[in-house]
Amino acid sequence: MEGAWTQTPTAWSVLYLANLLQFEWKQVKSPAGATQWIPTDPNAASAVPDAHVPGKRHAPIMFTTDMALKVDPGFREISERFLKNPKEFDLAFGKAWFKLTHRDMGPRARYVGKEVPAELLLWQDPLPAVDYPLISERDARKLKSAILDSGLTVPELVRVAWASAATYRNTDMRGGANGARVRLEPQVNWAANNPDELAKVLTALEKIQQEFNGKKGKRKISLADLIVLGGNSAIEQASKDAGIKVDIPFTSGRADATQAQTDVASFALLEPKADGFRNYYSDDSFYAPAEALVDKASLLNLSVPEMTALLGGMRVLNANTGGQEHGVFTDRPGQLTSDFFVNLLDMSTQWTKSDTMPGIYEGRDRSSGNLKWTATTVDLLFGSNTELRAVAEVYASDDGKEKLVEDFVAAWSKVMNADRFDQ
Repeated sequence: MEGAWTQTPTAWSVLYLANLLQFEWKQVKSPAGATQWIPTDPNAASAVPDAHVPGKRHAPIMFTTDMALKVDPGFREISERFLKNPKEFDLAFGKAWFKLTHRDMGPRARYVGKEVPAELLLWQDPLPAVDYPLISERDARKLKSAILDSGLTVPELVRVAWASAATYRNTDMRGGANGARVRLEPQVNWAANNPDELAKVLTALEKIQQEFNGKKGKRKISLADLIVLGGNSAIEQASKDAGIKVDIPFTSGRADATQAQTDVASFALLEPKADGFRNYYSDDSFYAPAEALVDKASLLNLSVPEMTALLGGMRVLNANTGGQEHGVFTDRPGQLTSDFFVNLLDMSTQWTKSDTMPGIYEGRDRSSGNLKWTATTVDLLFGSNTELRAVAEVYASDDGKEKLVEDFVAAWSKVMNADRFDQ
């Protein structure tokens, strides 16, 4: 395909729209044989200057995609409006170009300089300003106690915190816990998030939030902060139950986005079709389960040890989607232990494909043949891949228990705070 669309191909104008709408067009072949369109009016045959030969001129050309803007009724209405209102066209183009060249910068909080537009744009995932005093460490301790006393379980709190934060994508800085969009459409109904359980946990956390914010003190907490604090408190309790005391660092300051500040169609593209950390996989996944895990870890900017520690910890915390038990290699689910790695690498267990559950493997005792565990390919990856097995063996060793907790907490905090661009 070759040619130019307007009489002034190196100058800004609305001649593209004028030519498109005012001329009638006929289909021709380019010198290379491609389909393109030229005006039926013979007077337009010399309207456009040649790009290479001085003094040479030819007709403007259009492609079939251009014709769509004239033939389709919806596109034509827009094209006619822009032709009649050139300044509106200029502004629309400027906004579209800005979006194209800045979309991968993430939320507005990452913008610097004097030329940042004052207008809040929906595709920038806007958040309301935090205009109240933040909670103190003492408040955080009281809130964690209230969360643990609410009747919510460790797995429930971990699953909801992960669902909120693990939407983050390091590729374009979108998603994450800030905004608590997990309670809004479309995230609130994503299959990976256990919608019924999510609603239950959010209801309980909202009650705690309302009670705290309704007190006479000026300090307040957002639901976004409370979701993360809930996950942290659950992990601290799970570690304590396993005999290891740990304090997860927490910094408040997240805001709660509104539904009006959330582009449903845009956020729908962040829906996880597979999440190996939750042993979740759907038929809509572009990747196979193991590949999807690596892709997810890459989006979260996790290293190999971080990915390994997180997955092993999530398994024993019983954080799988839907309560399924594949990969939960422990007799004490809900405690932060190294049991996943110990039992995965136990040579007394023989793994074979299940005859009744497609895609699932059964771990049976080599001596008795009794079924001990079930697993997905994602679980067994940490025993079969040489690099992952080397990391797994560190955590499975007798002196690796504290190391696992330490690494898990560091990786967990990294995910929970990945979108804190305000800090």
